[in-house]
Amino acid sequence: MIPQKYAAVLFGLLLSGAMSLLVAGISTFRAIGLAPDFAAVWGDAWLGAWPVAFPVVLVVAPLTRKMVAALTADD
Repeated sequence: MIPQKYAAVLFGLLLSGAMSLLVAGISTFRAIGLAPDFAAVWGDAWLGAWPVAFPVVLVVAPLTRKMVAALTADD
């Protein structure tokens, strides 16, 4: 198991991977449709996007948590 102290980084890794995979897939489909090489082009797009998405998520997630806390009230 991974130690709890790495939870935020693991969260960022998984979230950025999933979101960049989805966005790369949609963008690739819109650009080339279901071409014979769709999976390869999608994979290349995802591998290029994930290294950008991961550090962005690590920076943006804490800011987003603070914004949500400021916009919501305790019950």
